[in-house]
Amino acid sequence: MERREILDLHTHTVASGHAYCTLREMAKAASEKGLKVLGITEHAPKMPGTCHNYYFHNLKVVPRQMYGITLLLGAELNILDFDGNVDLSQRELENLDVVIASIHGPCIVKGTREDYTRAYLKVMENPYVNIIGHPDDSRYPSDYEQVIQGAKKYHKVIEMNNHSLSPQSFRKGAEENDREILSLCKELEVPVVLSSDAHMDTKIGDFTYIYPFLKEVNFPEELILNYSIEALRPYLNRFPQE
Repeated sequence: MERREILDLHTHTVASGHAYCTLREMAKAASEKGLKVLGITEHAPKMPGTCHNYYFHNLKVVPRQMYGITLLLGAELNILDFDGNVDLSQRELENLDVVIASIHGPCIVKGTREDYTRAYLKVMENPYVNIIGHPDDSRYPSDYEQVIQGAKKYHKVIEMNNHSLSPQSFRKGAEENDREILSLCKELEVPVVLSSDAHMDTKIGDFTYIYPFLKEVNFPEELILNYSIEALRPYLNRFPQE
């Protein structure tokens, strides 16, 4: 890609329980890599080992500018059932800058393709959910045409998760699924955001595995939100004052 990405919205610190750096270490690394915006999106409370609700209540004490970058403070919610219920309340969500909703095995019962499709569509009805996280895992199959149509209807962003495509990833079928997702997003003009899903400072801003798919489907730059804060703003709950 010719343009340089200036933001990474999906990262985790030690507060998530299975990541390895502090918030300050992550911010410093993002600054050193030339980013302008870093999203800190800890796993919400139903993920085993993660932080308590109080963590999200107390985000007001965190500076929004650190090492010359803007911090967006949010959460990666767990979709808990096929009705799209999640593990933070609406009152808690309304105070977050950016909210990702994802399916994680420990937090939802096994379902069918129709069940998982319904889960995604129902969670999109939540006005505080901004991004659908890593929908490319074949362990939780869904009807991608319906999901992308839902994203367009409800003004949501689809995540392209670099970790999904890593050789070390435990997500199944991501390559084939991301190819289909990108083609549908291109056809329906649904924006995507590239995310590192970094659990370590060294992985921030790493979108290496996504690039071949963007090139393969000739994905339009104007539908990639990582290049422009102004393009991103309408899809957030809020953007802190600089």
